[in-house]
Amino acid sequence: MTEQLIGNIEHSRVHALADLVAYQAGKVASLTLAQRRGVGLTLFAIDKGEGLGTHSAPGDALVQILDGAAEITIDGVPEIVKAGQAIVMPAEVPHALKAIEPFKFLLTVVKNEEKKYRWEKG
Repeated sequence: MTEQLIGNIEHSRVHALADLVAYQAGKVASLTLAQRRGVGLTLFAIDKGEGLGTHSAPGDALVQILDGAAEITIDGVPEIVKAGQAIVMPAEVPHALKAIEPFKFLLTVVKNEEKKYRWEKG
């Protein structure tokens, strides 16, 4: 058997990704599917009013909304993104996410090399 590069999910089976991570009252919940040098795949479930503060990532980050809606701010410009929609947060550009209603999303980060996330103070 070969090494499984995507984990925490049964292989060769159909999945509803939104069902793999549950909402938790007042929290941000996540399930990492893959974390490799050049790519990361993580499912998130974020309760209304919660979010991820302003930070930048070492690679382009694709957010695919699976359920609900969020306000995603990229370089100071807010966008409302809803289930069935996606947005790319460019590498090294400050961004933040806030649940305007509970929402779930698949985050795919693609990067050239290992770098750390940078969080802004405040």
